[in-house]
This record gives sequence, C-alpha cells and structure tokens, in this order.
Amino acid sequence: MDAEKAWQQWEPTNKRPWSIRLAAHLYRRAGFGGSYEELLGSRKVGMLSTVDQLFEAEAAPFQSQMDNLKKQVRSGGSVEQLPNYWLYRMVKSDKQLLEKSTLFWHGHFATSATKVDHAGLMLEQNDLLRDHALGKFLPLVQGISRDPAMLTYLDSRVSRKTRPNENYARELMELFCLGPGNYSEQDIKELARAFTGWEIRHDRFRFNRHQHDSGQKNILGAVGAFNGDQAVEIVLQQPAASLFIARKLLHFFVTDLPLEREIVEPLATTLRRSDFDLSLAIRKILTSRLFYESIGQKVRSPVELAIGFLRSLEATGNFVKLARLLRESGQLPFFPPNVKGWPGGRSWINSATLLGRINLISELLTDEKTRLKSGDLASWLGKYEIPGSDAVEFFESLLLARPLPAEARDRIGALIGGNGGSRNDRLKKSLVAIASLPEFQLG
Repeated sequence: MDAEKAWQQWEPTNKRPWSIRLAAHLYRRAGFGGSYEELLGSRKVGMLSTVDQLFEAEAAPFQSQMDNLKKQVRSGGSVEQLPNYWLYRMVKSDKQLLEKSTLFWHGHFATSATKVDHAGLMLEQNDLLRDHALGKFLPLVQGISRDPAMLTYLDSRVSRKTRPNENYARELMELFCLGPGNYSEQDIKELARAFTGWEIRHDRFRFNRHQHDSGQKNILGAVGAFNGDQAVEIVLQQPAASLFIARKLLHFFVTDLPLEREIVEPLATTLRRSDFDLSLAIRKILTSRLFYESIGQKVRSPVELAIGFLRSLEATGNFVKLARLLRESGQLPFFPPNVKGWPGGRSWINSATLLGRINLISELLTDEKTRLKSGDLASWLGKYEIPGSDAVEFFESLLLARPLPAEARDRIGALIGGNGGSRNDRLKKSLVAIASLPEFQLG
C-alpha cells in the first residue's frame, strides 16, 4: 500500500463491512481487548463513532475509586504493590485507549521502581503519563523532565553547574525525542547544562538557581542562555523529532514490521502541524486504511495478552498472582528492564516465553479468584445465546486477530463437544488450547 492510500480514512464496503472482527481489532490495538457486548455496540454505531468513544474522558466515579486505591498503595509504601494497582485499573477502566496510551508512554519514558524504590513517586509519574497521554507532547516531555521519579532514575537530581550529569540529556535525545544520529556529543554536553540545578526536595521538584548554569549554550544550533524547559522546546523543533515519535506510535499501534519513511512522513507532518497533538495523531492512525490492513502484524505483549483475555471474558482476577505471572513472562508494569523499556515485537516469543504465555492463560482460567461477570464460561456463552456448535467461531472472532487453521478449528471443536468432564471444564481446556496457537499471540 502506498502512502496516499495508507492514510486515507478507512471506509466500509459491501465486501468488507464494519464487523465484529474489525471492531475486535480496534479494541485490541487501541485498548487491550473488547467484550462481546462492546463489539456488538461498535458494530451497531460504526468505526468513527467507536473511535470517538475511545477518546472520551474517564467517568468521575471511576477516577474517585482509583484515587482511593492509590492512597492505599501509597500508604503501604511498597513498590511491589504498584503493578497490582495498575493491572486492576487496566481491566476495570472503560476508557481503554487512555490506559493503553499510558502503557506506551511508560515504555517510552521507561522508569523502574527497582531503582526509584518510592511508591509515591512512581504513582505520580504514572499519573503524569496518563494526564498527558492523549494531549500535547511538549508538556509531557517538560513534565517528565521535572518528574522526581525520572530525576532519580537517571541521576539528574545531582546535576550541578560545576559537574553537569549527562544521563538525562543523552536519553532525552537518543530514546525520548530524536533517535540516534540526530545530535552530537557536544549537543549532549550543552543540553545537560540546561538541566543543572533541577533537584528534589521533600519528594518534589525544586529549581536551585544557585546550581543552575545560566550561561550561553549552543544546543542543536540554537544559541542562548536556555533553561531546561526551553531546551526541550529546541529538541522538539528538530525535524527528526516528529519522525521519531510518529514511527514509535506506528510500531506500537499498527505493526512490528519495518516502516518505510514515506509511510511515516504523513503522520510526522500531522504532528508538526498540530504542535505535536498526540490525540490527533492517534485518531489519524485508528481511522486509517493502514490500520485496518495491518491485522495480525503485531505480537501481543504479556500485559496485552493477559488484560485482553480478562476483558474479553468480562472477568476479573487475582492481580497479585497476575503480577507474578507477568514478571515471569517478562513484562511487569513499573519494572521495565532498563531505560530503553521493553524491546517488544518478536522478542516476546521464544520457546521459553511461549510456554510461559500458555501457562499464564491456564493460571487465569483455573484460579478461583478469576470471576466472570456471567458466572462461568458456559453461562457466558449462554448470555449471548451462543450454541456449542458456534463456540469456536465465537472464541475466534473475540480472541484472535487471524482465523484458525481448519485442523486447529476441528481439534478445539472436538474438545468443546467431547464427553470428558463438565462443559465448563471442556471450555477451559479449549481456551488453553487456543492460547497455545500462534494466532493467539498476534494482535
């Protein structure tokens, strides 16, 4: 697909109408997965109205509930409780795009509680990412530059005018805004001077003017007595910035495959012309032909796999246990492996991790704390009047990006219709069998 066609708005046709499967694709990518009820609603209102709904704000009662839960985690003081809180929020929030985008920025501005070891600071950073996840990029970068958790993680809180720390300046350009090859070592040194005197006092950002280098700086060709906020503006004014962020957004929401520059450029142009309006860029992605021609081109991360499975089944679970399973699978929120975040894509899949992913689904299904809204799997199918003969197709449309091979379809159908155990047990075994398939790993 050439760039012009790729960025045209997707339109339904007689051969390819807006369907349950396309709605499921949207919910998997823009969120973690949709319930059958959500997918039916989406099919009724259409693609554009569904996308509009994804951008709606969270309801006040849910925000209040999350605030109370945060207070409990903060008062407990243990960073080990942080993933439980966020996993619960991912499952329960009906504004999936907000949580999915927050997860994206968490991986982008990766900060680990292993080093920070302060539940309150990590929660505040999580709120910062959520507050700006669908807003403008400049305030997000300026905010993360002042964020106490980030200052701690990259040692910026000890940067003095006599000895500027270059860690944050380097990562700001290499990992956060520009990418390798778009700056020099001298730019790093000059940029680091702009962030001197940025400290933490009583767990809050504090600007120490006595330790700030107020002299002239030459950052990426701009000369002046810049402070940190001004320096961030200069970085984002570089042509490489919009291309870098556009490419990262496309790899997160659309495809793990390599992207030609001509495909990335129209989205980068949208970012530049809109003052880096992330909401506008993501909406452009979610309504494009490119998005709906990229089904099955992403490997789901462990978090996407687990949260999507629970949401699709309209279930809640044992979030303490889920956190342990996700740690074993290689993706525990609040604990990225390093400042580069999780590499993603095909790195999620090897012989060891595939077994862990199957085990994750099996553990969710068999844990007594996993509760379906409808009671059990048999009642869940009954809620939507799905007969046993249609159960495989129902699971396929809800859980899989690509159709099942005929052999797998027959094998799973035989499991559901067999005689061993209760019907509910047979349905559980069939879902574990689906989780073992390559098609289940794709988003």
